[in-house]
Amino acid sequence: MSLQQIIIHVRFAPNGRVIQIGQRPGKLTPNGWFDVLNTRASSAYQPLARGRGVFRLSRTAVDTLKQETAGPG
Repeated sequence: MSLQQIIIHVRFAPNGRVIQIGQRPGKLTPNGWFDVLNTRASSAYQPLARGRGVFRLSRTAVDTLKQETAGPG
């Protein structure tokens, strides 16, 4: 049995702000979600050219991070 891997794509503006990021919970800004991922899973981040990068995480890890950042409903 293999774990499903999720690739979360990130795009940055020239000033370093996150303009687009995948799997983002609705309550977080793009920068806020990047901060969570960068704090909790920085070893899973791979920078790419042209202001882009990816996080490679298991589905379980992504779901856990989303639940932890969702807060009270």
